[in-house]
Amino acid sequence: MSTLSLRLPKSLHERARELAQQEGVSINQLIATALAEKISALDTIGYLKERAARGSREAFLRALDQVPAAAPIPGDVLPAGFGPDHER
Repeated sequence: MSTLSLRLPKSLHERARELAQQEGVSINQLIATALAEKISALDTIGYLKERAARGSREAFLRALDQVPAAAPIPGDVLPAGFGPDHER
């Protein structure tokens, strides 16, 4: 564990205190969890961008060609206005 000195606006500190109390955790735990969630979200965006850059529309279409034509299972249908003819 390491220590970090952090300056916060009073309103943010008060809100963090309120939320921590509601959640039944310390302010330190609330802030550590919030920071972990933010880091995870940013890391995920980077990971998805990296994966997308390696993707290929041609490979995607080849994979789709392998899917047999079949009626959707009950309840698994596109809403009206969506589908191959829908313009974006």
